[in-house]
Amino acid sequence: MRVLIIGDLAGELGNAARIAITRGASLIQADGIDAALARLRADGRVDLVLCDLAHDIAALARALTTERIAAGIVACGVDADPAAAARAIRDGAREFLPLPPDPDLIAAILLAASGESHLLIARDPLMLDLLHQVERIATADVSILIGGESGTGKEVLARHIHRRSRRAGGPFVALNCAALPEALLESELFGHEKGAFSGALARRIGKFEAAEGGTLLLDEIGELDIHLQAKLLRAIQEREIDRLGGTAPVRVDVRILAATNRDLPAEITAGRFREDLYFRLNVVALRIPPQRERPTDIVALATHFVAHFSTLNGLPPRHLSDTAIARLRTHPWRGNVRELENTLHRAVLLANTPLIDADAIATTPAAPTPTPTPTGLAGRSMAEVERTLILDTLGHTLGNRTHAAAILGISIRTLRNKLRDYTAQGIRVPAADATLTAA
Repeated sequence: MRVLIIGDLAGELGNAARIAITRGASLIQADGIDAALARLRADGRVDLVLCDLAHDIAALARALTTERIAAGIVACGVDADPAAAARAIRDGAREFLPLPPDPDLIAAILLAASGESHLLIARDPLMLDLLHQVERIATADVSILIGGESGTGKEVLARHIHRRSRRAGGPFVALNCAALPEALLESELFGHEKGAFSGALARRIGKFEAAEGGTLLLDEIGELDIHLQAKLLRAIQEREIDRLGGTAPVRVDVRILAATNRDLPAEITAGRFREDLYFRLNVVALRIPPQRERPTDIVALATHFVAHFSTLNGLPPRHLSDTAIARLRTHPWRGNVRELENTLHRAVLLANTPLIDADAIATTPAAPTPTPTPTGLAGRSMAEVERTLILDTLGHTLGNRTHAAAILGISIRTLRNKLRDYTAQGIRVPAADATLTAA
């Protein structure tokens, strides 16, 4: 991922920068907020901003909002000043990174911000067949539509395709179409010119231009507004985009990968997705099988996650017992790889010894088989049943919104809207567990 650091690199902030580089981040630096905003306008690949507390966090947050720049802010400062840290969070920072920097905390922040999880691990025949397909088509410069349930690893597969393509030397840029409101999403995709809207103080490069010569992944493409679908179709057909407020088209050379957990033909029938865009994206279709269809991968993935999260949390090496492995193999994994990852992260933290036993594997119980007799749901409204399911799932994921949305099979935007409504009704919503911010 690409990180912008605001501040002097001569001291502890420089140490944080060097640690971030060792954890795979690509860095650019600015001395102050004005210079940082200029870099952000010119580089649409920036995912995260690390800003020294010496600078005005509130002004930076306001500028990002005003100019529709979707990059999270992490405030950095001396650990001995908790009041300043709290103020930075109130001012708009997503996280606070205490200095001197802790390598594991930096790794967790980068992991949470990037959304990129782990290398593609496959042992099951179904996944191996899929990877054989990928090897045949990766070098062909065609659009690919990646389907699969939430949590199956569609972005991981997209990055795998990019690494094996002729564009591997170019950038890989991912945009979650469900994570941003329409006005911000249009600017993120296509960029904007100075004066395009109130707050557009200078030209901003969008994701299409940021991915020049490389690959652009449009994740959760089924969530894209119908108005933006028309603009996206033109960009793919003509290989040119129109910045918001622009007077002339801009040529782009980008390979498009799209991912969705939706049934797009059904969305077309319902009038929510353009058929012509579907055929443009679906030159080659790949489907990632859900975890329940590839049980051979469970142990390999679990072993990888245990080693990864043991290292990430600074713990001695952990190992799975035979009873723990047996429990993992019998679980249905409705949330797929993402649920498995979250479960193993929790197990690593909860285990009292280096050997993770079955009692540390806290999985979501399988849904009971429906019966024709009345149940506890009888007499309750659909809205009430839905609310109970959402809040119970959020409690199970220790407040992690991303994992809860994956298990529920809904977009993160839909989940956030539901939770906002519940809060407005005075209903308590589980807060995220701080120990699992990287999950």
